[in-house]
Amino acid sequence: MPRPLTDIAGIGPATAEGFARAGIPDAETLIGLGPDAAYSAWLVAGNPPHFIGYYALVMALQGRPWNDCRGAEKDALRLRFDAIKAAARRPGAGQGGAGQDKGRLRLEAALDEIGVGLRR
Repeated sequence: MPRPLTDIAGIGPATAEGFARAGIPDAETLIGLGPDAAYSAWLVAGNPPHFIGYYALVMALQGRPWNDCRGAEKDALRLRFDAIKAAARRPGAGQGGAGQDKGRLRLEAALDEIGVGLRR
């Protein structure tokens, strides 16, 4: 029987719900995908990007506390996060070519792009 996502230390109920919306229903699926593919699915599903959430996921999958990430390691993770976020925004990302826009108005997507869209 698959383990719930919340069995992974550092994954709480809200994060588990976000991964479920992204089609990642259990701990085994998340572990199998790895942090980069899982976070990409998170973004394509319309969940908001957040660097701390990403590196907390990386740390959780390594069995480390979220605040264990520092210095050069954190800088390298920031580059990975930015690349994942950029790829998720590209037209055609995810299923059906909808990308992260998923039916939203183009104006809303453009406002999100420059950082003045609605906070979710």
